[in-house]
Amino acid sequence: MKYTTRATELLHITCPIIQAGMAGTVTTPDLVAAVSNAGGLGTLGAGYMRPEEIRKAIRDIREKTKKPFAVNLLITRSVQANEEDIRKAQELLEPIRSVLGIQSPNYAIAEEGYKEKLAVLIEEKIPVFSFAFDVLDLTELQALKSKGTKIIGTATNVREAKILANMGADLIVGQGSEAGGHRSTFLGTVESSMIGTMALIPQLVDALPHIPIIAAGGIMDGRGLAASLALGADAVQMGTAFLACTESGTHPVHQEAVLESGDQSTGLTRAFSGRYARGIENQFMTALQSVEHALPPYPIQNALTTDIRKEAAAQKNREYMSLWAGQASPMARKESAYDIVQRVVKEAYERMAIIHK
Repeated sequence: MKYTTRATELLHITCPIIQAGMAGTVTTPDLVAAVSNAGGLGTLGAGYMRPEEIRKAIRDIREKTKKPFAVNLLITRSVQANEEDIRKAQELLEPIRSVLGIQSPNYAIAEEGYKEKLAVLIEEKIPVFSFAFDVLDLTELQALKSKGTKIIGTATNVREAKILANMGADLIVGQGSEAGGHRSTFLGTVESSMIGTMALIPQLVDALPHIPIIAAGGIMDGRGLAASLALGADAVQMGTAFLACTESGTHPVHQEAVLESGDQSTGLTRAFSGRYARGIENQFMTALQSVEHALPPYPIQNALTTDIRKEAAAQKNREYMSLWAGQASPMARKESAYDIVQRVVKEAYERMAIIHK
């Protein structure tokens, strides 16, 4: 089905649905291509990929679809590792390593630069670039735009959205507090920017009427799309809805946790990565909840927990995996990405027809 908005026209898609660029193994080339082929905008979550991996994935996607797609990066700055903070964090993580049978800490805090990855995207002339965690330098944004790339920024409050608009973003994602995965707040504290989607989107629309706003957080079906359009959004971004789809690279245990989740299953934590993120609550989150304020920031804590997350995944132990998911996770279904896009648009049409009777 087809539904036209400013966002669909700008992105050259037929359905106002963007698949979130979830970093890790979730967004396979098959998933990205399937969403794009269905009329939405598939997104490669390249935040944790190496430059050569990104280039290969882009070329794989282009083999599978001729439609527009996006690549998402996490805009991270250099953080100085404090050895005493690392020592304390390792002490807190030791009991968990003991449970999993990890003999000794094994971590490498790499420079979390995005510039080499961005250079690949510029060279590959990708159709759409989306980003989170911070803002681009103007020279970087101009380099992307000179190749014909459309730019999507991510905001969790109006002030952030205005900064993204002033720097030249073509579209802006409004990330509501219901959204799964990492919070994208880059101004102020995460706690002060936990604004729900229903409250955030109309405020962004009113503040920036000239820029298409993309609603994100808690949107799983046509009711969510119809509601977002009614609030003034020009499209929606959906992540959790695609976690259990047939093309997803999500770990089977993670998929099971999503499909078995309830309305009170998720919580916010910075214990896994040093940056607040929403996921299905488990023993790891509970064990570190009272001390997570003392853990080092992203990406240091993310590096320190890498061995734990990998071993937990290998053992299929959901209690120590990062099970990122949004508050509407119980509405996830096991179906193809193509069917998800088509179903959501059809449901939205039907919902709006009922409203207009």
